[in-house]
Amino acid sequence: MAEIPVDALLKGKSGRNTRGLLRIIILCTIAAAAVASRLFSVIRFESIIHEFDPWFNFRATKYLVQNGFYSFWDWFDDRTWHPLGRVTGGTLYPGLMVTSGVIYHILRFLTIPVDIRNICVLLAPAFSGLTALAMYLLTSEMSPSPSAGLLAAAFMGIAPGYISRSVAGSYDNEAIAIFLLVFTFFLWIKAVKHGSIMWGALTALFYGYMVSAWGGYVFITNLIPLHVFVLLCMGRYSPRIYISYTTWYALGTLASMQIPFVGFLPIRNSDHMSALGVFGLLQLVAFAEFVRSFVPSKQFQRLLTAMILITFGLGFLGLVVLTMTGVIAPWSGRFYSLWDTGYAKIHIPIIASVSEHQPTAWPAFFFDLNFLIWLFPAGVYMCFRDLKDEHVFVIIYSVLASYFAGVMVRLMLTLTPIVCVAAALALSSILDTYTAISPPTPASEAEANKDASSEPLRSVRKPNVGITSYVSKIIMTASVVVYLLLFVAHCTWVTSNAYSSPSVVLASRMPDGSQYIIDDYREAYYWLRQNTPANAKIMSWWDYGYQIGGMADRPTLVDNNTWNNTHIATVGKAMSSREEVSYPILRQHDVDYVLVVFGGLLGYSGDDINKFLWMVRIAEGIWPDEVKERDFFTARGEYRVDDGATPTMRNSLMYKMSYYNFNSLFPSGQAVDRVRGSKLPTEGPQLSTLEEAFTSENWIIRIYKVKDLDNLGRDHKQAVAFDKGLKKKRSTKKKGPRVLRTE
Repeated sequence: MAEIPVDALLKGKSGRNTRGLLRIIILCTIAAAAVASRLFSVIRFESIIHEFDPWFNFRATKYLVQNGFYSFWDWFDDRTWHPLGRVTGGTLYPGLMVTSGVIYHILRFLTIPVDIRNICVLLAPAFSGLTALAMYLLTSEMSPSPSAGLLAAAFMGIAPGYISRSVAGSYDNEAIAIFLLVFTFFLWIKAVKHGSIMWGALTALFYGYMVSAWGGYVFITNLIPLHVFVLLCMGRYSPRIYISYTTWYALGTLASMQIPFVGFLPIRNSDHMSALGVFGLLQLVAFAEFVRSFVPSKQFQRLLTAMILITFGLGFLGLVVLTMTGVIAPWSGRFYSLWDTGYAKIHIPIIASVSEHQPTAWPAFFFDLNFLIWLFPAGVYMCFRDLKDEHVFVIIYSVLASYFAGVMVRLMLTLTPIVCVAAALALSSILDTYTAISPPTPASEAEANKDASSEPLRSVRKPNVGITSYVSKIIMTASVVVYLLLFVAHCTWVTSNAYSSPSVVLASRMPDGSQYIIDDYREAYYWLRQNTPANAKIMSWWDYGYQIGGMADRPTLVDNNTWNNTHIATVGKAMSSREEVSYPILRQHDVDYVLVVFGGLLGYSGDDINKFLWMVRIAEGIWPDEVKERDFFTARGEYRVDDGATPTMRNSLMYKMSYYNFNSLFPSGQAVDRVRGSKLPTEGPQLSTLEEAFTSENWIIRIYKVKDLDNLGRDHKQAVAFDKGLKKKRSTKKKGPRVLRTE
């Protein structure tokens, strides 16, 4: 056996070390780029929490840091959902808050002075760097080419589909959940490849972390069992799959049940039954493999067929019986809305009213994924060529995520990771093919020196493999580089202009091109904080509840948790009814101030008049005889706010609060709503039960104070009517049992 020279070994080892070091440097650069691309909002505005839900998460994190973990776990928040309150510790996913709290205490332990707000603002960008590294690990398991992993990491780092939920200030559950999603899948692929209890346990550990962080953990709960089920149907059962899945399901289910908000759902909810069913099926298959060695093959096939039919029949019958008896909860409305896009609008309008629950428009795929969207099918096709266990996982993930992203805008977030994986597989294959250096290989010396009298030599060179034309290589490589540069430019532009503007601070352009900051939200919330009693109850539509609680620090009737549809419908009824109906509702719920968002002056389209029909629909679902959506449309089916508006529309509390005193800003008869492009009536609405307390600089936020019963005005009959209405409601309320709430 020939000896390999020592210098050759050292040279090979040095080359591997150099490539490894270069790979680490590239990954660190990608992670840094992922973080930097998410800081536009901090640079352009300031370090501030965005949107709506993040304000509750920020408020909960502050409570956790100030009062400790156990107080946070038992926290009853009596300043929300007045007068019901909210058992906060048992109705949220605590992973995000606990992660921020741990980071805060570690930094304080290291004597690094840092404010909890800055940790919350920068948490999503920091985890996006980790997500890019996790994407590299996941993709490296799919392809032996290191370029695939690096490309996938780069795509994930700057793809707008992920950036949309992870910019600085976007302190929502997805800030850490997408990293956990990708890393859990990486650990699962590792477990399947090695059949290791260790990898299965690590998968369960990060799955438990994912459960604590985001309700989207159900996607993992169903995708991993589906992967195993497809492998079984393909005849690919092996001890590796048995060990991996059994370890993950047993430990992961126990871990998920430690979260109070989840509790016993893994064994009592239909959303989790597929995981339990595949676990049972896997035990049967393993038992069948064990029996196979003792029973003749012909009899074994009959036994196996009979066992599968009987087990499936009993399992299905048991599931139906347990669901009908209430032991197992039926599918949730959110699940039904995934299969029937019109289901939520008819049966659960509060789900359909959320913009991110709407079906995805085709341009959104190109806007959020750019040229990755046409590389995506090519990468999936490449998985069909090899079709290893991990490639089956990519195919299943691609099909499911593509469908779900098509029926709900929000689920574009779950599609982006697999698009990055598949696109990287396709692009790395192109680059590896066209950049490989494969010079012609000369034939052996014996062939070249054949005797001239022998058969003429047909070729002195071996056939070449791959692309040998340097022109083709240069053209293809240059084309890919141009595409990548355009992709980076697109991602940067989308991030900068579409996803880096906090909803509480609006920006517009002046005629001279300068930026004009519209800060009406914070102006109004600051006014509430400084000019109202600490226990003043604020009624608004549920969209603004978290912001009012986080910035104004005032009790609210409803907020973005949306756990009580009837309470939200009550607010919708008050907004859509006449003052004679609304005022008793306000008095009954101890409302001190009513807040509405109005964009008619500035052209801000996200105001309450545009959302008003959802308030009507939700209220109509509870009181169909008192609130009717058709009453707000004209005979021609038009939704109008001008002279042609219906009497029901013009007499509603929402309409009156929005347009009260609006005519005073224009010459007589010239008032125009710039959002709806409508010329308003010459005589504006009048209010008798509310009085204007505050209107922001650009009229986006309007706050009204509820008058006391004695100050309703000079019309004594009106006051008596209101008084009778209140007494009737109070007497009805006293007939029921008295419930005392203790903390």
